[in-house]
Amino acid sequence: IEQMQERRRKVRITDLCSGPGKLTQALGISGADHEIDFLTSGGRGIFHGERPPVVAGPRIGINRGQEFPWRFTEAGSIFISR
Repeated sequence: IEQMQERRRKVRITDLCSGPGKLTQALGISGADHEIDFLTSGGRGIFHGERPPVVAGPRIGINRGQEFPWRFTEAGSIFISR
């Protein structure tokens, strides 16, 4: 969490990953990581365990593709942006 806060220059934990751009910045993911499977590649610190309930919704803050339900989050998460 501390490293994520450093990358995002944020203190509030709820602001760290409240959108796809913020998430990738917090995790240190860049264009150099294109096509990497983060669940199977070593050294990424990302692992999968029990799956939480996930909900899908419309994309926000964009002009194109708003009709696609490509915004996914854990149900009831306090970390999703409004």
